Amino acid sequence: MRDGTRRLRSGLWIAVALGVAACLSPKLVVPDLSGTGARSQPGAAAANSTGVGGAGVGGAGVGGAAINGTGAVQNAAAAAAIERRYASVFSGIGATRTLASGNAVAAATAAREATGQTEVAAAQHAGVFLPGQDSSSATAVPAVSLAARSVAPVRPLRTLRPADLLVVAPTTLPAATISAIRELSGVTAANLLDAARIKVDGGYVATLGVNPSTFREFAAKPTAKSTVLWQNVAAGGIAVSYLMGRQENLPLGGSVQVEGAQTEVLPIGGFGTVGIGGVDAVVSDSVARSLGMPAGNAIVISAPHARLSTLMRKIQRALPKDASVASLVGQAAIAGLPGSAGATGVTSADGPGLTVAQTKAFLTAALAQVGKKYVWGGDGPNVFDCSGLVQWSMRQAGITMPRVAVNQAQTGPRVALADLVPGDLLFYHTDPTAPTYISHVAIYIGKGLMLQAPEPGEDVQIVPAIFSGGFAGAVAVYPRVAAAVAADPAG
Repeated sequence: MRDGTRRLRSGLWIAVALGVAACLSPKLVVPDLSGTGARSQPGAAAANSTGVGGAGVGGAGVGGAAINGTGAVQNAAAAAAIERRYASVFSGIGATRTLASGNAVAAATAAREATGQTEVAAAQHAGVFLPGQDSSSATAVPAVSLAARSVAPVRPLRTLRPADLLVVAPTTLPAATISAIRELSGVTAANLLDAARIKVDGGYVATLGVNPSTFREFAAKPTAKSTVLWQNVAAGGIAVSYLMGRQENLPLGGSVQVEGAQTEVLPIGGFGTVGIGGVDAVVSDSVARSLGMPAGNAIVISAPHARLSTLMRKIQRALPKDASVASLVGQAAIAGLPGSAGATGVTSADGPGLTVAQTKAFLTAALAQVGKKYVWGGDGPNVFDCSGLVQWSMRQAGITMPRVAVNQAQTGPRVALADLVPGDLLFYHTDPTAPTYISHVAIYIGKGLMLQAPEPGEDVQIVPAIFSGGFAGAVAVYPRVAAAVAADPAG
C-alpha cells in the first residue's frame, strides 16, 4: 500500500485520488476526513512513498532484507569525495549507452567483499499475515479469527478479476453511473466502493470501505484467497499492508485507533496486499459508515481485454463533473515476467536518456543526501524514503519524476546489467505479501555500488548493489517518458 506502490498503465494510485501529495494531481479529489492536505509523518514531508506507493494493501519505502546492507559503504562526510571519485565516469555518460561501467555484478561482488558485507536475501513468500502468525516470517501457523460478534460468512472466492480502472468522486456516485459503466463494452465487472483518506495510528492513509464478499475478487491472489482476512474485515477489523504494519510496528491481532469523521478503535485483522495501488487500509463498508467515509464514491473496474484509453473516455462521459477515472494497474509485465522493471513499448524515439549534465546534477544531488534520515513518506530536503530521494534528486537536475517506485520503474526502458551506467535506477520486490510488486528503488552510481534510502532506522547510504533475491531490473530514465508517467492522467 505504500511506496514503494502504483500507476503502471497510465499512472494512477488511489492515493492520488485521495489527495496524498507528492506525485499527485488535483484531478481526482474526494473528501479528506483528516482535515489536512497530505499524509504526514513526524519530520516528514507530506507525501508517502505511496504518496504514495505501495502494493495494494501493500507497498513501500523498502522493506526486504534483500535491500539492506549490514552497513553503509560510505558516510555523509565521504559523499563529496565519492562524487569526485566518479567524476571521470560521469563525464563519459552520454545519450549513447555504449560506454558501460563494466560488469556490474562482478563489481558489486567485489565491493561487498571489500566491505565485509554479506548479502541477505529477503524471503519472498506470496501470502498474507494473520493474527496468530509471526509477521516477521512466513511460517504457517493456525490463523486466528477476530470475529467477536455474529456476522454473515464471507462468500467463497469465485473468480479473480484484475483491477484495471478506478473511478473516484468526492461524494456518492449516482446509481445510474455504475449501471452505465457496467453496460459498457469491455467492462467485465465493476464494484462500488467507499474511498477516503483517514487517520490510522496517527498517520493519514488511503482507505477503502468494501463489501468483503464482492471486493475480494479484485484483490491480489494470495489476499483474495484468504477467507480469514476478509472474515476479519467483515467482523469489524481493519486490514493493512504488510509494510505499513511492519514499518509502523502495528500489532497484528491487536488494536489501532482509526480517525475519520468519527474515531474508532479497530482490531487489526491481517497484513496483506490488495493490489490497488496506494491503498493503505481496508475496512468493511459498515465500518466505513461509522467512520464517516462517503458511501459509494468510488468504483473499481475490471476490463482485461479493453483498450483502456478508449474505455476511459467512454466512462468519463458517464460520470458527474466532479468525478474522474484513471488507469489502475498494480504490477508491471515485461515479456511475460510479472513485476519486471522497465516501460513497455518505449523505443529510442522516446529518448534521449539523461544527458551528461543531467546525470551529474542528479547524482551530485543524491550523493549529498548520504547520512540523512529515512522517513516513510519523506520527499526531501531533510528526510527521504526510497522514491522520494529519487524524485527530489532528479528534480534538482530539472527532471520530472513520478513519486513512487513502481511508477518510477516505468520511466524508461529496461537495461541489461552489462549496460548499466551511473544514474540508472535499480528496482526491487521487497513485500513478501506481494512478491511481484515493485516496492523499492535505488540509484546505481557505478563500480558495483548503489545509493538508497533503505528503511526506518537507517540513513541514506551507499552499499554494494544487489542483483539477486528481489531484484526486479534496472531502468534508464528517459525524461520525456518520466514526465508523461508523472502527469498521466491523474498524477
